[in-house]
Amino acid sequence: MQIRDYVLRRLMVLPLLIVGVSIIVFSLTRIGGSPIGIYLSHEINAEEVAELEEKFHLNDPVPVQYYYWASGVLTGDLGWSGVAAAPVTDVFPDKLAATMELAVASAIVAVTLGIGLGTFAGARRDRSPDHITRVVSISGAAMPLFWFAILMLIVFWVGLGWFPIGRSDPAVWASIAHPTGLYTVDAILAGSWTAFRDAIWHLVLPAVTLGYGATAIIARMMRSSLVEELQEDYVDAARAKGLAERLVLRRHARRNALIPTVTVIGLSFGFLLQGTVVAEIIFRWPGLGRWMADSVLRGDQATIMAYVLFTSVLFLFVNLVVDVIYAYLDRRVVLGT
Repeated sequence: MQIRDYVLRRLMVLPLLIVGVSIIVFSLTRIGGSPIGIYLSHEINAEEVAELEEKFHLNDPVPVQYYYWASGVLTGDLGWSGVAAAPVTDVFPDKLAATMELAVASAIVAVTLGIGLGTFAGARRDRSPDHITRVVSISGAAMPLFWFAILMLIVFWVGLGWFPIGRSDPAVWASIAHPTGLYTVDAILAGSWTAFRDAIWHLVLPAVTLGYGATAIIARMMRSSLVEELQEDYVDAARAKGLAERLVLRRHARRNALIPTVTVIGLSFGFLLQGTVVAEIIFRWPGLGRWMADSVLRGDQATIMAYVLFTSVLFLFVNLVVDVIYAYLDRRVVLGT
């Protein structure tokens, strides 16, 4: 079987999984209460309540309500966000861009440091670098995200004043266009070094905070996998051929050690998306996580459904990418052996 066929088989399953997730989440939100609950904080009369119930088809059975909701999603109608006082489709792109920029920056920190530290420690087993990496891994995995975020905020923003919070300096970003909504990319497209530096400077605290926990997990897995691979016979054979130790490490052992690590990296991206809710609230980052937290507190079901649907699709897509990378690194997955 070719990798192309392997990918096509995975893609065929994705729509069924997405439909299944949407049905479960839609049913749970309907059990949790009426979607017009967010409007009831305002003074509306019985006639207006009836109009809203008719608009959302709340007098129909839940399967019928799901049909109308799914039909709206397919046509680009995700409902009305009571928190943002605007259609979800109008607010979602800007929030998504902010969250994805933070998640990607955190993933870059986690993957780069995790694989680097894991390789460095695994190649120096039971020596000082290995012990230091072990301490970093244990502390990163054990510390609650909200506690670490508050600690970073107190030290580097309140105490030292090195890094700002929020997403940007309004004075800087008013001077350039925002075609993509990704501030780092927009700064590059505008050719503005000042805007790019401002975007990176605002990313440092939340990205490092989010990435640290994932770095610890990836480094630990990479170190353990590499130690096992360095004890295999093929590594001894490569050394016996006279290859330099760095070539044995880079061309042979590290590639195979990446196979289980790739799965952890995929799961870690889910950890990063989960952590954005906490990080965005603490660091005042205007993304999906902060919007989602406000929506849950106020019962904004349209926003909640849009967020869950997006994260579900994203998780499934990330798992597909992980499977493809896994198959590329280990051909036995594709061959079925």
